[in-house]
Amino acid sequence: MSEKIAFKPETLEQVHKIISRYPEGRQKSALIPILHVAQKEFGGWLDVPVMDYVAQILNIKPIEVYEVATFYTMFNMKPVGKYVLEVCRTGPCMVSGSEKILNHIRTKLNIKDGETTADGLFTLKPAECLGACGYAPMMQLGKFYHENLTIEKVDEILELCRQGAVALD
Repeated sequence: MSEKIAFKPETLEQVHKIISRYPEGRQKSALIPILHVAQKEFGGWLDVPVMDYVAQILNIKPIEVYEVATFYTMFNMKPVGKYVLEVCRTGPCMVSGSEKILNHIRTKLNIKDGETTADGLFTLKPAECLGACGYAPMMQLGKFYHENLTIEKVDEILELCRQGAVALD
């Protein structure tokens, strides 16, 4: 028997506060911030029951939630590791060595793009432009950017993650 999907009371209060920012009848405008809240609360990813729950709260059709959640890369459609390594792979980062960084992470963690390590700690997620071209190559980890990456810096970040010493929020 599956568990009923529901926000914790304090999270539901936060969700209603987000919805209240928008005019009556325009609650769909709260979809993206609420998807962020849902992803955080329900294990770092959005499965169909969670998206259906968000649709119910916003009084919109589930397909409207699926369209947004699957369009934006910041939403995960399958389980991810505790640390999602989003390495930029667009022009400036590629010219500055992001492919070398990606290959190093793939080899070091023995995972391919989109995969999660067996211990559930890391997911590698190549990303399109993260908007820090002047600091290439770069990677987003949680809400933080790690810029001017080198192999040594990546190894240091991975080790700090293993020690639980990297903030995500």
